[in-house]
Amino acid sequence: EVQLVESGGGLVQPGGSLTLSCVASGFAFGNYEMSWVRQAPGKGPEWVSSIKVGGYGSYSASSVKGRFTISRDDARNTLYLQMNNLKEEDTAEYYCQSGMYGSPGYGEFRGQGTQVTVSS
Repeated sequence: EVQLVESGGGLVQPGGSLTLSCVASGFAFGNYEMSWVRQAPGKGPEWVSSIKVGGYGSYSASSVKGRFTISRDDARNTLYLQMNNLKEEDTAEYYCQSGMYGSPGYGEFRGQGTQVTVSS
């Protein structure tokens, strides 16, 4: 059974930091490109960041570039999202999913999400 389990969300003040984790099981994690997406209340899904197999390259949305960093630890089957200088507009449910944004297979597997709330 494929599972993606996110953790690390919570309430943080503007300007603060959080690190999200996503532990994968049930598929060959190291062979998959991976992504983070988010969905704010009342809005559609928004791509955040993607990382290539082996970590050899990553891409991020302009809204988070310079503040968020995606990384992976294939030995631990874990995907990370380091989020710095958080803004209220970053408030959303964050999901990890398989695939590279805009490529075939994007979203084949998806986790249940972790909530990030940025508020003073």
